Formats: sequence, structure tokens, C-alpha cells
Amino acid sequence: MIKLTTHPTDSPLTGQSKWWGEPDMPETLDYPELLVTDEDGDSWQDPLTFICQIRCEDIAALDPEELLPHEGMLYFFAALDYFLGDIEAPSYPGMGQWQTESFRVLYSPFCEQLHTHQLVYEDGTPAHLPAEAISFERCDEHDDGIRLLGWPYIEEVREAMPDRISLLQVDECDRWDLIFHDCGTLNFLIRPDDLRERRWEKTECYLFSF
Repeated sequence: MIKLTTHPTDSPLTGQSKWWGEPDMPETLDYPELLVTDEDGDSWQDPLTFICQIRCEDIAALDPEELLPHEGMLYFFAALDYFLGDIEAPSYPGMGQWQTESFRVLYSPFCEQLHTHQLVYEDGTPAHLPAEAISFERCDEHDDGIRLLGWPYIEEVREAMPDRISLLQVDECDRWDLIFHDCGTLNFLIRPDDLRERRWEKTECYLFSF
């Protein structure tokens, strides 16, 4: 199990492991979007929030069981705008298990020739939080905080999704104004056999808050 600790930095972290910022992806991967329909029936594609990219070689030494790839880049996206303080966000995934359109896990087998996807608001300001560097260390399989692998920290999540491990656990953070209602976590969950076969599309997402 791998604990993630993030660190504010002035570096763009292009092609490196990073939390927030802008994803660096190959041309073969499209930036994931969510189809949103308003009360008037108008529809548009709303970009999911980029959470992090993990350069897999950074965690290889902490993953002797080779549960995760040890090369390439792993990406996580989710509809987090509401939980980052945008109460008028066009999409609110709700509590419990999320619909598959509200999150995405992507993987690139290589970390070269990547394209940085830049999202900006209409006034030209960046539509993302500043990128933070990530350090990695071993931890317990039931720890709280931000981590890769292991079981969900919250017992209710383990009971609701008993046959799935936590691919990524996202915890609240005052520095980012990231709040899951009242003391909650967001877990990207996957069955062990799907993880072994790298079936990222089988990942599910579950939000719990007390």
C-alpha cells in the first residue's frame, strides 16, 4: 500500500507524477468529459476534473507484488467541481456509487511524447488547481489519507463494495477546499482480477461522507 503526500511547487511537473495541474497524455488518449443536460434540455460536454497522474516507475519499488504497472502513466479524473466549492457546478454525482460517466481511469504504457492538455475559462485563466509534486511511501492497507491500493479506510465503503480494493483513495483537504460534505472520502475501486488484467474500465467510484 502506498501513501501519497503532495507538496506545493513552482515547477510545472511536465511528464512527472503530480496532483492537480494539467494532465500530460499521449495523443491517443482524449481528455475525458461528462455529457451534461440542463433543465431546458440543452446538452454539452463538461470536462472532468483532473486529479492526478502517477508515473508508474516512481512507485515500482513500493509495489513488490506488481499490483500496478511499473512503467507508463496512470491518470485519474472525476466530477469534483461541486466538492471543490463550485456549488453551481453542472454535475453533482451524489453519494454512494457513482455513474461511470462521472469518473475515469486512463493508462498510457509510455511517458514520452506526451501532450499537456490545457483547460482555461472564457477569460483565459487556468481551469485547474496548481500542480503539486507527489512523494510516495509504504503504509498500512487500511490507512486514511491519500493512497494507492489497500482497502478503503471507511468501513461502510468496505461493506458496500466488499470484493473491491481501493485503486486510489482521495481524502478531504482544507488547502484545496476539497470537502466531501462532512468528513468523507472518494474511492476508486476495482476487483483484484480486473486490476491484474489492467481492465481500468472496470474501475468504480464510491463517495462516502459521515
